[in-house]
Amino acid sequence: MSGAVAGDPAASRPGGPLAGEGESIVVPPEMLKQQAGWGGTPVEPREPAKEEEPQVFASTVRRQDLSEAGYDENPPGAGKLGVILGTVLALLLVGSGVTLYMVNRPDSGSKTKAADSAPSTPAAPTQDPVPPIKDSAKVLPTVTGDFGKKPAIEVPKDAPEGTFVVKQLSEGDGPKVNKNDWVSVDFAAKDWATGKDIAGSYDNGKPQLYQAGSGKLIPALDSVVTGHKAGSRLLVVAPPAAAFGAQGNSGMGVGAKDNLVFVIDVRQATAPDATVQGEMTDPPSDFPKVKDNGKKAAEITPVPGSADPTDLKSAVLIQGKGKKVESGEKVVVQYTGALYKDGKKFDSSLDRGQAFSFVTGGGSVIEGWDKGIVGQTVGSRIELVIPAKLGYKDQASGPIPANSTLVFVVDILDAGVGSADS
Repeated sequence: MSGAVAGDPAASRPGGPLAGEGESIVVPPEMLKQQAGWGGTPVEPREPAKEEEPQVFASTVRRQDLSEAGYDENPPGAGKLGVILGTVLALLLVGSGVTLYMVNRPDSGSKTKAADSAPSTPAAPTQDPVPPIKDSAKVLPTVTGDFGKKPAIEVPKDAPEGTFVVKQLSEGDGPKVNKNDWVSVDFAAKDWATGKDIAGSYDNGKPQLYQAGSGKLIPALDSVVTGHKAGSRLLVVAPPAAAFGAQGNSGMGVGAKDNLVFVIDVRQATAPDATVQGEMTDPPSDFPKVKDNGKKAAEITPVPGSADPTDLKSAVLIQGKGKKVESGEKVVVQYTGALYKDGKKFDSSLDRGQAFSFVTGGGSVIEGWDKGIVGQTVGSRIELVIPAKLGYKDQASGPIPANSTLVFVVDILDAGVGSADS
C-alpha cells in the first residue's frame, strides 16, 4: 500500500486486519445518544499530512493513505499506532471507573478543535470557551484524606462561582509533569449540584493513564496536571465548559450546567523519551545478547547457529517493582525490534523519541506482544523472542521476510486504564 513504511509493527496483519480495527475507542451507541445526538454523523476526513510519519512495527494495522482514512494519529514522531475513532465527545465507563475522553465532535460540515484549557479555544460552536485556570475561589469543597487513598469530598451548600479551579493540596517529590508526558493518576469525583459521587479510578482500583495536554480528555483532567510534580494531590473544580458543557451527561446523572469536583492524585509522570532504569542482567545463553544504549536503540546480537524457536520465549533483563500488567490495560513502552537470524534492527521507538502505547489483549499488536507483555511488571525491561506464528506468519512486511522470528527488547514504562488513542 502506498505511503506505508515497510516492516512496521503497524503493518498489515497476516490474513487481513482484525475485526474492530486495532486501536479504536469503542463507544456504545447508547452513550453517543446521551451526548446530545452527536453520534451517527459521518466523520469528515482531515487534511492530508504534509509528510508521512514512520510506522511502528508492533501493531497489526498498517497505515492507510490519508485519502482512504483521514484519522488522527498519535503525537508527531510517534508513528502510526492504529486507527483512532473520529470526532465525538465521549464518556467511557471502564469497570466502575470513569474515563473522560474528549475529541472533536462533528458540526454542520466544518471541523473544530477539541476544547483545551486555553480560554480562547472553544470546545465546539455550541459550547462556552474553557475559562482560564485559577488556583482558588471564594467557595471551595473540603477535602480530607491522604494521597494514594480515596479522599472524602464535602461540597459547600453555597453555589459555585463558575471558576475553573486547580488548587494543589499537597506537593509530591517526583518529576514535574510537562505537556505530552504520560501520566497515571487516581481520582475521585463529585457533582457539586447534587452532592452525588461520580465513579472514579479509586472505585475500580486502576489508575487512569493518558498524555497530559493532548486534548483527548475533558479539560478537567486533560492539562490540569501539567506543572505539578508526581506525588501531588490536586483539587479541581470544573465548570460546565471544562466538563460536559450545557448538555451534561444523563447516563452519569450530571445535569445541564453542573459543576464537577475532582480530587486528582498524580501517581507517575513519564516523558515520551523515557527508558527503564536499573541494573541489567544478561539473558539466558540461548537468547540473543542485548547491549543497552541508553535512549538510543538497543543492539541485539543473535546466537550463531541458533534454530528458530517454535514457541514464545521471554526473559526479564531489568526487574520492575510496579504492578503486573493485566489484559485489557493500556501500557506505555519503549522498544527495539530486530530479526532473530541476523540481529538487523527494523524498528525502534527510541529512534523517534516517542514511547508506544496500546491496549493489551485486544489484538491491536502482534500476538507475541499480547502474550509476552501481559503478566510482566511495570518498570521491567524484557526480551521477547517471537516465532513467526505469533508475529507476521507467512507474510513479508518490508524488511521483515515471511516466516521470520522476531526479537524485541521492551521497556514497560506504565500501565493503567485508557483507550488506545488517549
